[in-house]
Amino acid sequence: MYAVIRTGGKQYRVAEGTVVRVEKLVGSAGEKITFNEVLFLGGDAPKLGRPLVDGASVGGEIMAQDRGKKVVVFKFRRRKNYRRKAGHRQPYTQVKITTITA
Repeated sequence: MYAVIRTGGKQYRVAEGTVVRVEKLVGSAGEKITFNEVLFLGGDAPKLGRPLVDGASVGGEIMAQDRGKKVVVFKFRRRKNYRRKAGHRQPYTQVKITTITA
């Protein structure tokens, strides 16, 4: 069985035991978390939500709070001696999916 959940403005296809990296959530490593915005449940008897599946939830455990790889932002205007260099590291939460409740 798998589910499609929505968190952080994005959608993720998850199954029990999978590890996903989602936009930063509140909590520390080891805490339990519940996703109530379930859009689709797949398997033998799929359920499609309009927009959400009633009574469905996905449970998980926060494994890590970290930041992604650095993205270099370089602004440049030719012949104007204009150069700006900045870096950005997007924070994320690593979650292991433990239960899918229909």
